[in-house]
Amino acid sequence: WVLSKTKKEDTDDNIAKYDGRWEVEELKENTVPGDRGLVLKSVAKHHAISAMLTKAFIFDNKPLIVQYEVNFQEGIDCGGAYIKLLSSSDDLNLEYFFDKTPYTIMFGPDKCGEDYKLHFIFRHKNPKTGEYDEKHAKRPDVDLKKFYLDKKTHLYTLVLKPDDTFEMLIDQSVVSKGSLLEDMVPPVNPPKEIEDPSDKKPDGWDERPKIPDPNAVKPDDWDEDEPSKIEDPDAVKPEGWLDDEPQYVPDPTAKKPKDWDEEMDGEWEAPQIPNPKCETAPGCGHWVRPMKNNPNYKGKWKAPMIDNPNYQGIWSPRKILNPDYFEDLHPFKMTTVNAIGLELWSMTSDIYFDNFIICSEKEVADRWAADGWGLKKLVASANEPGMFSQLVTAAEDHPWLWVLYILTLALPVGLGVLFC
Repeated sequence: WVLSKTKKEDTDDNIAKYDGRWEVEELKENTVPGDRGLVLKSVAKHHAISAMLTKAFIFDNKPLIVQYEVNFQEGIDCGGAYIKLLSSSDDLNLEYFFDKTPYTIMFGPDKCGEDYKLHFIFRHKNPKTGEYDEKHAKRPDVDLKKFYLDKKTHLYTLVLKPDDTFEMLIDQSVVSKGSLLEDMVPPVNPPKEIEDPSDKKPDGWDERPKIPDPNAVKPDDWDEDEPSKIEDPDAVKPEGWLDDEPQYVPDPTAKKPKDWDEEMDGEWEAPQIPNPKCETAPGCGHWVRPMKNNPNYKGKWKAPMIDNPNYQGIWSPRKILNPDYFEDLHPFKMTTVNAIGLELWSMTSDIYFDNFIICSEKEVADRWAADGWGLKKLVASANEPGMFSQLVTAAEDHPWLWVLYILTLALPVGLGVLFC
């Protein structure tokens, strides 16, 4: 692994340098003796580290399988744990690996706030212009939250196949799959036709399906001045209404503060509280008749709507052939990769990485997973607290669970006493 010695572009010089610290060390919990991983150690710093592959991966007729382990040992507040497969080039120098270094694939978890992501991005080369565009896989439909917060080691796998399909797996279970041609945003291939940018809507084009009836006339008896609400003449003041009692009175228990300065603070007045005499009465203060809907209210007159005889429909520009159109039927044929890199910013430390593998054989990746992640999973399971300990721990976080536990135990005892 080679540490980057450069700086991040378009960033304040105070934080631009890739000076985040890396260590090779054991897991903090559920340690496997003799097993160590690559650990991101710093908070609020840029980290960049990379390694050359033993052999470049060429996208021909074999699938690409990328797999590695991540453990957010301290949870994760805001930060990523994704990898980049760096594109082959004659001038690739890992000591100058930074955010603008060309990559072919970016894959892995990322989280900030309550946004939990699993990235799969590949850079596609436009066959007409030679320029590269990022294509993003659609978000997985599963809830990813637990993988970021349980402080366990999880296995992330990306499988790309020569038939232009992909799968993303977590802990060897598929969380997302699709087609490179149909399930990427934006799509690999642009549309054959586009709207003509030079086409303009003609003057006088009428898009209104309905119009006010030009022949309609306001009725003579239509009164627009009538209010929508009027006092209810049939309303009667409830018996016991206290006309002379205010709704709020000064608090008789309130006392002027000792440090009150009338010259500075003005004359002191006790705070107002609801009048206790009004609590048992239907109301206090000046009684006002309630309002009701005015039966004579009609509002402002408007002509009724009729079908527009001149309606021409919703205008849209004519279609023309897209001058930038191309058709790439095999986007799997990506740029060769010959290095792997981690270029990350994190607000949480101690992110653990282990057992990176890039291969084409599912059996190899599965065996690699069994010897690494599978062993960690067994150790973590063996260290799991028993059911009683889990119940006690849950009750410490949520004391109301003690009531539930007691009721659960008391119910069969009570039923036994009742029926026996």
